[in-house]
Amino acid sequence: MPDVLRPSRWLAELVLASNARAAWPLMKKATAIEAALCRRFGVTPVPLEANAKVGASRSVRDGLMPINGLRHPPSEGTSGWFIWAGEDLSDAPDFFVPLHVEHLIEWRPEVLPYLALPPGSRFLIAQGYEDVWADESLLSP
Repeated sequence: MPDVLRPSRWLAELVLASNARAAWPLMKKATAIEAALCRRFGVTPVPLEANAKVGASRSVRDGLMPINGLRHPPSEGTSGWFIWAGEDLSDAPDFFVPLHVEHLIEWRPEVLPYLALPPGSRFLIAQGYEDVWADESLLSP
């Protein structure tokens, strides 16, 4: 992972913040890192709103690896992101739970730099590994 994307002081501050609401202003520091990641992959950033929601599997909070994400177009307060951890993506109706983006600070802060990737993006991160790619099927209704 390039140095610009390594967890840095802003990430440590996020983790140490007393709660998600107090940490949200610190996330603004992530903007430059998100922009650098998007530039590296040749895409235009599509930032999230502070109150947007993601679909997250409970395994994200459990510390499993790898971490996977895919982004559909945002709609009605959702970011379009679905994030899960581990090897398997389940089709169980309760696999994803709605989670405000600000709570990802507590659950899995290392995904934050990827959240400005545009709709139609996917990522997979693991110890010493990163992959980001476009998946046009995510843009179809």
